[in-house]
Amino acid sequence: MAKKGQEPLVIVSKAKSILKKSGCNTAGDAFQALNGYLYWLLEQAAKRAKANGRKTVRPHDFMV
Repeated sequence: MAKKGQEPLVIVSKAKSILKKSGCNTAGDAFQALNGYLYWLLEQAAKRAKANGRKTVRPHDFMV
């Protein structure tokens, strides 16, 4: 779950549209959870880049 006060990273209307095209509805808190997951994923990528002696996050850093 996203922590309160975290800036939204997800454009909810766009994400809802994609899910709707797939025939799915969304729970009211689904995008808050997705936002929290994105924050976690970004933190993991930053940790991996730093562990490899880099300040630049690269695409492969998102493979956790």
